[in-house]
Amino acid sequence: MAMRAPDFWSEEPGLLAGLLMPFGAALDAAGRLRRAVVRPYRASVPVICVGNIIAGGSGKTPVALSLAAILAERGVKPAIVMRGYGGRLGGPVRVDPQRHDATDVGDEALLAAAQGPSWVSRDRAAGVQAAVSDGAAAIILDDGFQNPHVAKDLSLIVVDAAYGFGNGRLMPAGPLRENVASGLARADAIALIGDGKFVDVAAKPVLRATLEAIEGERFAGVPVIAFAGIGRPSKFFASLRGLGATLVAERGFPDHHRYHRVELAALRAKAAAAGARLVTTRKDWVRLHADERTGVEVLDVTLRWRDPAALDALLTPLVGRIADDRRAVHA
Repeated sequence: MAMRAPDFWSEEPGLLAGLLMPFGAALDAAGRLRRAVVRPYRASVPVICVGNIIAGGSGKTPVALSLAAILAERGVKPAIVMRGYGGRLGGPVRVDPQRHDATDVGDEALLAAAQGPSWVSRDRAAGVQAAVSDGAAAIILDDGFQNPHVAKDLSLIVVDAAYGFGNGRLMPAGPLRENVASGLARADAIALIGDGKFVDVAAKPVLRATLEAIEGERFAGVPVIAFAGIGRPSKFFASLRGLGATLVAERGFPDHHRYHRVELAALRAKAAAAGARLVTTRKDWVRLHADERTGVEVLDVTLRWRDPAALDALLTPLVGRIADDRRAVHA
């Protein structure tokens, strides 16, 4: 089920957050117990986990896609493994954009499959095994940080610098999936996206990056009606304003929202009446049926690492391990 993050998750903790705190404490305790008793599966290839400590909207998938591209450039065949949130298939199944749609595998899996091998599997260990059997030399586990069933060789926590950890409370009192201190203690580094109020609370390497629009200048001075069903739609709307677009209207939907034809018809009618262009995110666009995409423009983004050498220092030992394994096989 798609959900919208409550406004109070990003505000100073108030009465409602206080009343919900006991539920968050119980959730955190259950997570700690689960991690303590589960014996994780150890893959025969390196596993890089891209996760976060909050629920939704931090930028995990762009980071995972960037890492996959970097590994491929270095001669390593990666595969992205994810749960396939919003899809009906339990997997493990390799995503095929020619056969699958968002109803089958979820929107994020389709984005990943457009770049390279992508697998969805509710059983993450089974998904990793399937990807390795298919020839993957490295696994990128998208959103598997809290899942204890797969051992990780490198764990990156993705943080939106402007949002940080919200109100600092555990779900449902706030956006946290687990206690910040314990979560960061298990991480190897923080991937910090954008600029903002984030304060480093852990002695971990911080890899700074930005999400940059691709050909965003085409929206400068243009009236647009923007819609988005992502973790925080306001980020998308702010990006368009930053590019100089004139937002005639904006419509936010819950993350992973499945659009109804009546909703799209209303948006199209509003755009036609205002002489505006209809714009959304790539993640939303892949959730639309093929016959619903006509006339809907996409603002694509790409991740830029501010210090690629810092990231390279983390990846080099894993790439070296892969090379050593190859030499051992051929010896």
